[in-house]
Formats: sequence, structure tokens, C-alpha cells
Amino acid sequence: MSMLLSSSRHVLLRRSAPVARRSFVTTTAQTAGRSTAGTSASKAVFAIAAMGGIAALTTTTTKTTFSEKLPTSGDVLMMQPVKEKSTGILFPKLCNGMTLVGTGVRVKWGLIKVYAVGTYMDPIAMSAMKKASDGDINKALLNPMYPRTIRIVMARSLSINKYTAAIVEALEPRMKGIDMEKLEEFKKLNPPVDLVEGAEIEMTIRGDVMMYKNATGGVGRIQSQTFCEAMCDVYYGEGAVSPGHKDGCIEGVKKL
Repeated sequence: MSMLLSSSRHVLLRRSAPVARRSFVTTTAQTAGRSTAGTSASKAVFAIAAMGGIAALTTTTTKTTFSEKLPTSGDVLMMQPVKEKSTGILFPKLCNGMTLVGTGVRVKWGLIKVYAVGTYMDPIAMSAMKKASDGDINKALLNPMYPRTIRIVMARSLSINKYTAAIVEALEPRMKGIDMEKLEEFKKLNPPVDLVEGAEIEMTIRGDVMMYKNATGGVGRIQSQTFCEAMCDVYYGEGAVSPGHKDGCIEGVKKL
């Protein structure tokens, strides 16, 4: 009998041996515009009570929750590019700190799409022209004192000689014999590498200076009031090389 009691007490003591368990669960739920994370931690505390040799379980639970809202200021906004309708070529909304006002296509012989062209204007410089007449806006576009970037994207492959010859051919009669050496300077800004479809060229005009970025990424400049006025006339004058581009720019200035 004594041995039986001893054996039963031993079994009860083994069953009442302390046990500790800890669980950590993290759940994350995301909703539009905000993210919420909840963390719950539960700790089990076992207390041995003298209740006829039977272990009693006591459980305490703590829960911590927090919410984090994504910032609404200083967000980076991705602006959708604008597609030039005739070629499908995309133009970013911003270029060199200026805003796109119009796009168009340069067509040769009434059939061949040579390149897409887009104009970017300084919104601050053009702010006074937003409510002006079409004629006054056109005059502002012809005036190189209003900063702008003319961005060209090739719609087909073209030899560099044909490209420079076409630009020079358009500029020459507009320069009326003044600063004609600038045409040679312009040719030298283009390395002897033929243009491929998708090649990009940028001409940024500010007053009497044109900063030129060629298709290989090289940068140069030409300083001449006559040259800059002639280049503006090529794209915004009466015989503009892309009438659709010119008309688009006039409408685009009103929306700046």
C-alpha cells in the first residue's frame, strides 16, 4: 500500500511539471491609401496550485496594435506621357524643367514621316500668355526670349547628312545672310553617326543661345540671335515644318 501511494504521487508530480509556451503572430492588411499592421503576443503562465496534486492553468494575454498611414505630402507622381497621334511616339510631360505644350510630325513629300517633334515651354515665362489671343501666343512662340526645348524623336532611320542638310535648308533663307557661319557650327554639333529610329535630339533656346543635345548625347551651343529666331520660325512660323505641331503648341500654352 505504501509503495502504491508513492507511485501515484510520482505520477502526479510528473504531470504537474511546469510548461511554458509563447506564440507570436503578425498579420498585415493593406487597404487603399493606408497600411495597418497588428501584432498580438500571448504569454501563458502556469501556476502550480495545491489542489489535490492537480495543476491549475492561468493565462494572461496582452495585445498591441498600431496603424501607419502613408504620407500624403511629398509623394512622387508619375505623369502619363503624351502620344504623338501620327507616329505613336511618346513624349514625357516634362523636359529640362519645362512643360509639354504640343506635338506633331515632320512629313516629307507628303507621305514619309521623318520625325515626331514636341515643344516644352516654361510655364512661368508663359503665364501672361495663357489668356492671350492665338496671334499673340504665336508671336510669343516666335520670340526666342521665351525659353523652350524643341525635342525631336526619329520615326525612321536617316543619314546624319540628310538630317543636317534639311535643317540647314530650312534655316538658310530665314537668316537672310546674317551669321551664316553658324550653319557650319550647327553641322559640326552632329557627329558622323547616322540616326536610327527612336534617336532623340534636343534644342533648348533661351534668348540668343541654343543649347544642342545631339543623338549620341553630346552637348554644344550656338550663340546668335538671328540663328535662334530662324530656328523658332522653322517650327512656329508661317511655313512651319509641322503645322499640326505649331497649332498644338498654341492650344497647349492656353492650358499651362
